[in-house]
Amino acid sequence: MAGFGLPWQEVECAESLLPRVEGDLLRASAPQLHFLTGKPLERLHNGASVAFNAQLSLSLERGSAAIERSVERFVVSYDLWEEKFSASRLSQPRRSVSHLSAAAAETWCLLNLTLPVTALAPDKAFWLRLELRAEDPRERPAVLGEPGISLTRLIELFSRPSRGGQPSWVLEEGPFRLADLNRAKRSGSG
Repeated sequence: MAGFGLPWQEVECAESLLPRVEGDLLRASAPQLHFLTGKPLERLHNGASVAFNAQLSLSLERGSAAIERSVERFVVSYDLWEEKFSASRLSQPRRSVSHLSAAAAETWCLLNLTLPVTALAPDKAFWLRLELRAEDPRERPAVLGEPGISLTRLIELFSRPSRGGQPSWVLEEGPFRLADLNRAKRSGSG
């Protein structure tokens, strides 16, 4: 899929966002989305850590208001000697992983975005939207609050357009139904 590494790309492609249900939580992967590219990768190779702000939201119609939302901040770093990536989720409980390829670090970050689905009827259609932004270092003070990350400020961040040159990606996929996802899981294909 050409274009995933551009500074901003709204992605519309079949199977760009793949949901799966684990207990009462919904997770999504995006195997064709590669965000450790371009300027973020250049910064990583220069020894800097790069923060990414991510939002996964669920709505009942394409483009409508979210009824569920998960917002996370991840920091990715690169070991110049081992040529491997590390990633940390900064919300509670904090999680970290190391010694990953770029693709594995991207996958880990996305799979740490979860949405509760207990209130969603199994046959109700829904849409998923993933928004991901490489954090502009000038926005770091606005996102970090007392005593840590401000979820309110992260949500506000996604309510406005990204700054010019700030790498960001948007994927929206649907409609899905929990009944179909659970059926695929039971048959072993999900």
